[in-house]
Amino acid sequence: MLEPSIQKNDYKARWLIGVFSTIVFCVIVALGKFKLTQVNLGFNPHVFAKLSAIINVFVAILLVAALIAVKSKKYLLHKRIMLSALLLSVLFLVCYIGHNLFAGETKFGGVGAIRTFYFVLLITHILLAAVMLPIILFTAYRGLTGEFEKHKKLARMTWPLWLYIAVSGPVVYWLISPYYR
Repeated sequence: MLEPSIQKNDYKARWLIGVFSTIVFCVIVALGKFKLTQVNLGFNPHVFAKLSAIINVFVAILLVAALIAVKSKKYLLHKRIMLSALLLSVLFLVCYIGHNLFAGETKFGGVGAIRTFYFVLLITHILLAAVMLPIILFTAYRGLTGEFEKHKKLARMTWPLWLYIAVSGPVVYWLISPYYR
């Protein structure tokens, strides 16, 4: 096993993770009310959505690679891959905010079963993303503090849900992108 990377301080970790998660949640909610669609960026703002989808594909690949690394007892590789997935997720968040801020709303135009599939996928993606952020961060915290049994127990729940979020995001993009103007 690895040495702890950070000193354990559950109080501080809970506080920082809680504040960060709350700020992210409030920013995402505020995006529904605040738009800068009148700003001309000089490029199509839907590029942010495409970048978000691409980043999520890479996050999904990293999550699978990290699972393979940890199952192979390559713990340092696992740590590096997971930290890369976290950093890419931050970049995803920046692109997501950029898209929602500058592109505005897009109505899904599909009908029938594809419409139902899209909205079920979208709703589960959004709800899980909102709920999972602090859990993902706390799982990472347990790993970085060297609390590997607690980390492992949390990761068994966190990993598949994070993978679902990372895979469903690009599928949502693929389904809605034909309706971008």
